[in-house]
Amino acid sequence: MTANPTPSLEIPDCYYPNSPLLICPDSATPKHTLYLSNFDDQKFLRFSIKYLYLYEKGVSVERLKLSLSRVLSEYYPLAGRLRACKSQMGNDDDDDDQSNKLEVDCNGEGALFAEAFLDLSAQELLEFCYKPNKSWRKLIYRVDAHCFLDVPPLVVQVTNLRCGGMMLCTSINHCLCDGIGTSQFLNAWAQLTADPNSNVQITPFHNRYVLKPRDPPQVSTFTHSGFTKSSPEFGENGHLAINRYLQSQPLVATSVTFSPSQMLSLKGQIVPSLKCTTFEALASHTWRAWVRSLSLSHLLNVKLLFSVNVRKRLKPELPQGYYGNGFVLGCAEATVKDLVTSNLHLGVKLVQQAKSCLNDGCIRSMIDLLEDKKVKTDVSASLVISQWSKLGLEDLDFGTGKPLHMGPVTSDIYCLFLPVIEDPHSVRVLVSLPQLIAERFEFYMTQFLDRDENLQSNGYHDEKNRMIMC
Repeated sequence: MTANPTPSLEIPDCYYPNSPLLICPDSATPKHTLYLSNFDDQKFLRFSIKYLYLYEKGVSVERLKLSLSRVLSEYYPLAGRLRACKSQMGNDDDDDDQSNKLEVDCNGEGALFAEAFLDLSAQELLEFCYKPNKSWRKLIYRVDAHCFLDVPPLVVQVTNLRCGGMMLCTSINHCLCDGIGTSQFLNAWAQLTADPNSNVQITPFHNRYVLKPRDPPQVSTFTHSGFTKSSPEFGENGHLAINRYLQSQPLVATSVTFSPSQMLSLKGQIVPSLKCTTFEALASHTWRAWVRSLSLSHLLNVKLLFSVNVRKRLKPELPQGYYGNGFVLGCAEATVKDLVTSNLHLGVKLVQQAKSCLNDGCIRSMIDLLEDKKVKTDVSASLVISQWSKLGLEDLDFGTGKPLHMGPVTSDIYCLFLPVIEDPHSVRVLVSLPQLIAERFEFYMTQFLDRDENLQSNGYHDEKNRMIMC
């Protein structure tokens, strides 16, 4: 387990030789309204995922534009615009676009494409990629929009570098795609760029009605502890919501990389031993380290929310090529005391139990539950983990080779499991925390449990460092 101590690089302003333009599908596309499922439409997902790719050798901007135009003919909703459903527009009870059911107007308006130049080399950027900061947002064109709905679902910025390399950043609205869907789209674009005579290998499946709710909704037979209707400001027993507290503080990115041998050693910390996946062990370890670094009350219930692909868990399975949100958040829950005073066995068991209950009935019940627009994901006292490391995102080759680096444009309080280029069995854990908490988090992530226990009195119980959560 290795932490990445390299400080973050402040990105200078990019130079834009031309104004951004809209890239439209290169052929006529269907003009209709695309229904979004309740998984697509969650308030929790009303943002754009911003991916960053660093390449040692750039690709012709004109070639990228042509191939993007081609791939948008297949993925034409990404060239459309989000809007509130007409049946709900003008509802006096809805005070903003966050309250309305959303849909996509498939009008072929186009994706926004910006070309920029940055006076840095790929190797200079590579040294600092592991710990992005807010200045890295300059690498994706900022759309001057009044609200979330006014931003095109797909925004691309190609930043040419001094050395002839390039940064490719994409901003893709999460309401239209999950990680698997995004990987499917980006790899299709890369394929058409590298080989203009080829065709898209996986035909995208657009219809979201395969995840429509039942009529009437059937929720009562399942418990969905990952959701809540309570105020986001407070969590359990009146404690200030942890994530709300964290977001109110200056944050720094912390990054820890685990090699396969270190993963094996981590699994050896599970007593009694338990057969588990790498994700289950690492997620449990990360959850435990996160909780310990926050120095929370022993009585508090804390949750781990983690993305689970449900494409093959549903009956029938979702069709091949489905690129909408086909995941749910598994939810493991424990008291702080139980989690930090036990070894990894407890956390792994809780993660496995949270995954095992996600059958067709439970998933359909979640879809029905989300018909109630007051229901939202409970992030008040939760660590949220999104796994990017098994999606093929790191394989994006536009014809000049695979990237030197891939990751998010910025780091957030939500935790990402990221791929490590040229090391498919390693995982990089990235999350942002206040400085002091980040230092403790790195300590707990990189120390084995026998050393942790000896230092509890100096770390976990240090009243000087204790967060005030009430």
